[in-house]
Amino acid sequence: MPGSVYKVIELVGTSTESWEDAARSALKAASDSLEDLRIAEVVKQDIRLEDNGIVEFRVRMKVSFKYHTELSD
Repeated sequence: MPGSVYKVIELVGTSTESWEDAARSALKAASDSLEDLRIAEVVKQDIRLEDNGIVEFRVRMKVSFKYHTELSD
């Protein structure tokens, strides 16, 4: 029996509140169009500044989801 295959994509989520909200935002967007999300790994966190203050939290993450061969072209 063959093993499962997963595709890995990179997403960037943003939030004006926190890194956690930025991650949730990215995963919510991904779950709206992808099925069987499995693993999310935060690979980078940064912030955007304006006038010496934080205006945006950003999270870069790798997300894996199950590849369904029966759905591919």
